Amino acid sequence: SSSSVAMPRGLDFSQALSEIEAMGGRGGNLPEMRVRPFAKKRVDIHGFCNPSGFQRSSYLSARGNFANIFQGSTEEGYKAYHADKYDEDKNPNGIINFGTSENKLCFDLMSKRLTQADMNLIDPPLLQYPDWKGHLFLREEVARFLTYYCKAPAPLKAENVIVLNGCGSLFSALATVLCDPGEAVLIATPFYGGITQSVFLYGNVKLVYVYLDSKITGTNTRPFQLTVEKLEKALQDARAEGVAVRALILLNPQNPLGDIYSLSELRDYLEFAKRHELHVIVDEIYMLSVFDESATFHSVLGMDRLPDPQRTHVMWGITKDFAVSGIRFGTLYTENQDVANAVASLCYFHGICGPVQHKVAQLLRDRGESVAPYWINQVYLRANRARLKAAHTYVTDELKTLGVPFLNRNAGFFVWIDFRKYLKTGTFEEELLLWKRFLDNKVLLSCGKAFECSEPGWFRIIFADKTHRLQLGMQRIRKVLEEREQEILAEEKEQPCQSDQDGKADSTDEVIFVSRHQDPTCASSSSLGDLIGLLQQQMRSSDWLQKNTAEQFA
Repeated sequence: SSSSVAMPRGLDFSQALSEIEAMGGRGGNLPEMRVRPFAKKRVDIHGFCNPSGFQRSSYLSARGNFANIFQGSTEEGYKAYHADKYDEDKNPNGIINFGTSENKLCFDLMSKRLTQADMNLIDPPLLQYPDWKGHLFLREEVARFLTYYCKAPAPLKAENVIVLNGCGSLFSALATVLCDPGEAVLIATPFYGGITQSVFLYGNVKLVYVYLDSKITGTNTRPFQLTVEKLEKALQDARAEGVAVRALILLNPQNPLGDIYSLSELRDYLEFAKRHELHVIVDEIYMLSVFDESATFHSVLGMDRLPDPQRTHVMWGITKDFAVSGIRFGTLYTENQDVANAVASLCYFHGICGPVQHKVAQLLRDRGESVAPYWINQVYLRANRARLKAAHTYVTDELKTLGVPFLNRNAGFFVWIDFRKYLKTGTFEEELLLWKRFLDNKVLLSCGKAFECSEPGWFRIIFADKTHRLQLGMQRIRKVLEEREQEILAEEKEQPCQSDQDGKADSTDEVIFVSRHQDPTCASSSSLGDLIGLLQQQMRSSDWLQKNTAEQFA
């Protein structure tokens, strides 16, 4: 766990399968497998698949078998949800999905817009093979759209735009054209776990983790802060292992943290990449889902000067910002024509059908009579941001009432929650048990391990949902937490000499209900609600007064 390298050098799928068979067939030691050094070319199997009862299929290749068993809590929970979906009328005891990052607040707006007359066009060119980069009319519209919303200093060009069926396909394509099998990309944890499938499982490109933690130190002014020093360390550790790192992935706004990088931070990350001749893949898929006026998003495309424009590649899509995760559309903007042409050659496998390209172009060009997009700005974004903010406020207020620490950010559909006090021993095994307990009580969350978080006990909750589902889901979460709290208290009474809590809330007590990027120790950044929540959380801890004397508090 101390190594930064998440995948072995030159992964051999056949060798990995043999190890999985040994673990599944003979009850292999999972913890032992997990800590084998990467220098011995072992794969961190436990983090990527479930070997229990595994049997190799004679119908599949080694790579196919590996894909067949590649799963985690995310996939397990997703399958359980689809088998038992909550429905207010038909299935009121079904699973409420707070785990999948979807915006369920704007179906009324989007269904009305997508069924208007201008959307329904079937011309012969839409039923024929397009330019694999995408129809020119769509790429021109994307270029104008990104120029406006990314605040680009000069008009962006359609020739630099490629469209594919989702950003997952873009990650796969970029990993394929930028890295050879066995090479690697750098990414900070925690991060959206779907990237692992796109980059590693699809293209056999490794991920080198930059492990972030919640501790506030001299250089870390906020939890899980990404710094150039951490990037340098992870890169040097990987190179010491003989791993060739070719690129850096940045998520802005960040999933699952909700962080928005400042211009100075973005510039520092890009300068770091330039020094080491790394490509930078910037995923900005939540750029229009910043729901508080106090937070400002800065796109890489809006920078006056890119340190290395030929190695900087920006992704965006309509899935999140326009609440249409069922419409697969992602776009890449790159000034590097070699990269653009290489990715375009893979669009044969990841293309978007003509009628959908037409609908997306119509959606993005909705300018009305003004220069700025009329319906998008005046109707959709205004309503979407207000609804996101209201839903976020409801969930965070509930968490404050429960005395649960969390990161208070203003972008995306998620809150990063600290449930570490509900883990007795503070292990990932305990985290998984808590996750399953939520699922047994019919609410699906995402646990930190799914995002490769380095600290057990963090969970992500999706709040972009209707009020009645938020209310019922939070009731179910409250029930699990209250039961778990009583169990821990009962265990502590039986074993009064144990002090498991000593090292548990060492960081989050300092950063509870952190707002934006301000120093949490700054009095001006604390609201009354934050202070009340902090007091509630502290009072629930029986030994708080003993540990925090007046002198220490001062």
